[in-house]
Amino acid sequence: QVQVGESGGGLVQPEGSLRLSCAASGSFESIVAMGWYRQAPESQRELVATVSNGGSTTYGDSVKGRFTISRDNAKNTVYLQMSSLKPEDTAVYYCNVRVTRYSNGRFYERMYWGQGTQVTVSS
Repeated sequence: QVQVGESGGGLVQPEGSLRLSCAASGSFESIVAMGWYRQAPESQRELVATVSNGGSTTYGDSVKGRFTISRDNAKNTVYLQMSSLKPEDTAVYYCNVRVTRYSNGRFYERMYWGQGTQVTVSS
């Protein structure tokens, strides 16, 4: 079992900043990657940013240059620094964690999701 805890969402004005945090805990061998996805009402969930165990990052086109993802491996925690926020960034942000688990003599990769944290950008 893996628990994914998120924090940092809230209401912010356009051009403002927020930092989201996500920590993974529970039983797993290692974290393969962590990241953030978001979903606005009546929209599909989309990639925001991810960071792999090796430190490589990916960003959705709509957030490049404004958001920065980082990871603290010792704390199993990922951060999303969001700057220059726009109203279209308003969404529920979900933390995603991919972990390696061991069972029956072999390793498996599994994905886990946080419950989501609301980010609202409005004046």
